Amino acid sequence: MQHTISEDAAANGEGRPDPADSGQPARAATGRAPRLKPGERRVLILQTLAAMLEAPKSEKITTAALAARLSVSEAALYRHFASKAQMFEGLIEFIEQTVFGLINQITGKEDNGILQVRAIVTMLLGFAEKNPGMTRVLTGEALVGEHERLNERINQTIDRIEASLRQCLKVAVSSKDVPLPPDYDPAQRANLVISFVLGRWQRYAKTGFTKLPGEQADAMIRIMLN
Repeated sequence: MQHTISEDAAANGEGRPDPADSGQPARAATGRAPRLKPGERRVLILQTLAAMLEAPKSEKITTAALAARLSVSEAALYRHFASKAQMFEGLIEFIEQTVFGLINQITGKEDNGILQVRAIVTMLLGFAEKNPGMTRVLTGEALVGEHERLNERINQTIDRIEASLRQCLKVAVSSKDVPLPPDYDPAQRANLVISFVLGRWQRYAKTGFTKLPGEQADAMIRIMLN
């Protein structure tokens, strides 16, 4: 099942409800559609942005195109987000909450450091496959020409993922649950693993989401970790 952008992940402040930007006629007792709440409107904007990023052709998304997809004015978008950069920050927030929440679940349930890394890599590749639009954010492709702080933040997210992998491999070395070479370097292995993940994400996005990131990944993960 595809991960869903939550209202919490969308929240960077609340705008006021506006019947003009609901995208649907307000439904009263006459049987018309209910008006969306401010938080729900923000979520819908982010979900629509993510869906537009799933288009195989990596064209730059404008606020005009986003507004047209939602059947609202650009001014209506800016009642909920101060800028397009803030919309992308909402997507990055969703990525961070989802990915690091799952990493915490994995490390909380599994004590073996090597198995932790295998599970995390499988999760990262699966997340991309189920959320192709988010993959273009993770690789930075969707952020080209956007505010510099967005690239800085996604780079920090990747660094945090690598740090999590490094910590898992340190656990593997210290616990000695799995026989490892005496010169096994957790930092180098973590860097190799995140490079593999980034490469798979990049290939998935560049091929118009046809080359799945998880193809033959299990065998490659075993080679990288041994």
